[in-house]
Amino acid sequence: MIWEFIKKYYIDSIVYKTGYNPVNTLTWAIILILAVYMIYRYLSKRVSFDERFFISNVPYILFGSFLRVVEDSGFLKPPLSYLFMSPFIYIVVFCIAFPSLLLSIKLRKENYWKHHLALGTILAVLTLSFLILNLRVIHIEVLPIALTIATFTTAIFYPLARFLKLDKLSISVFFAHMLDASATFYGITYLNYWELHVIPRLLINCFGAWILIPTKFVVFTAILYILEREKDVQLKNFVKFVLLVLGLAPATRDITRMVFYV
Repeated sequence: MIWEFIKKYYIDSIVYKTGYNPVNTLTWAIILILAVYMIYRYLSKRVSFDERFFISNVPYILFGSFLRVVEDSGFLKPPLSYLFMSPFIYIVVFCIAFPSLLLSIKLRKENYWKHHLALGTILAVLTLSFLILNLRVIHIEVLPIALTIATFTTAIFYPLARFLKLDKLSISVFFAHMLDASATFYGITYLNYWELHVIPRLLINCFGAWILIPTKFVVFTAILYILEREKDVQLKNFVKFVLLVLGLAPATRDITRMVFYV
């Protein structure tokens, strides 16, 4: 009975790529919260979660997304391929980025971010180069279209962000999620992709893929406003970083996958 439950709600969704369900979504969310808490407790005493921290970690987000597309494209076979699917891909990238961050901090202290950034950039470029060399570019229009929609909605958001006294990090988080919503909208509407996550899938089934853009606009305006009221700057910025990962990672993966149409 227990094995059937695990197989139905956890294993099958990975093996058969059926997307998330309410059970595994709740499970992964709880694990994410616990992991975020433990990582925050450890890192908050060792590094400042400022713009340099954000910038130096962005390449690892891109690297993870490109690596995910390597699996999407069929270059990896089971059971190895399962490690490069969500949510395990986050663990794989973490096991690379975290040691790099700690080593960079130990060796360079204030300038840690330059070396951490360099390694992440090399990994991201190498992985993207592998995709470019082995796949055909089919829908290059996806990139400018998604960027244009995300930039336009962020431009609308910017005066509101100024009014609400949101900082640059908050605006970057908003842009990442607008990019994710824009890519999802285009992929579902024009390229016959489908949504993996439970709540967005429900919204799309009821209203259409366009609903993700205004929904995320409202939801993240509220989240970022509430978050900005937090007085602990370290905690506030680390949560923003987590939100950035949750927006930029799927956005980059979706856009890259659609460009190569895999």
